[in-house]
Amino acid sequence: MITLHTFGPAFGQPDSSPFVMKAMALLKLSGQSFTTSVYAGGSKLGPKGKRPYLVDDGVTVADSTLIRFHLEQTYGLDFDAHLTPQQKGVTWAVEKMCEEHLYFALVYFRWMVDENFNKGPATFFNKAPALIRPFVRAAMRNKSRNMLHAQGLGRHTEAEMTQLACRDIDALAQVLGDAQWFGVASPCGADASAGAFVMACLCEHFDTPLLTRAKSHKNLVAYAQRVQSHFFV
Repeated sequence: MITLHTFGPAFGQPDSSPFVMKAMALLKLSGQSFTTSVYAGGSKLGPKGKRPYLVDDGVTVADSTLIRFHLEQTYGLDFDAHLTPQQKGVTWAVEKMCEEHLYFALVYFRWMVDENFNKGPATFFNKAPALIRPFVRAAMRNKSRNMLHAQGLGRHTEAEMTQLACRDIDALAQVLGDAQWFGVASPCGADASAGAFVMACLCEHFDTPLLTRAKSHKNLVAYAQRVQSHFFV
């Protein structure tokens, strides 16, 4: 049995992390049975200090993309088998745009905007003792701030960051076009990632310009609904 280590459902979505949702979708796409183990707090996030990670017959795989590679190699799969070489290149670029650029804008608007932080990430630390809870929240928020600065997106103004992230969302809508999936007729590997990030942008729990921009693209709204019904029902 495969066990996927997750954060757990939050904010009306299958998980608080789009990377966990990606891994869940990949497992569904693989056809393999799996169970989930929800994070219970503490320091044991995983072998690389993050989630998701997967344990498959004693083999531990950390990182959502490495989970994809493991599933393909172990079970003789190719999530992109139906794509042309050009489509494979485009969908890989779409996936990495989501994960290496758009993700950091999501982090900013959830962690650095006070209203969103207080009703979102701050709740992750509700189990911390009351006396130290404010300090834990402040420390983790500062860690996210430093990560954003080191990555580079956090060095921009909020308006500049919004402009860049909205360009990502527009690109997703343009690449998807009238197709049902980024894999065109059926889901491909990139649909696990792009689907998770489109759902995260459309999360109504948070008031963000990413939500507004994603909702302006009817094809992305319909796509998120397909992702939800195909992978998470």
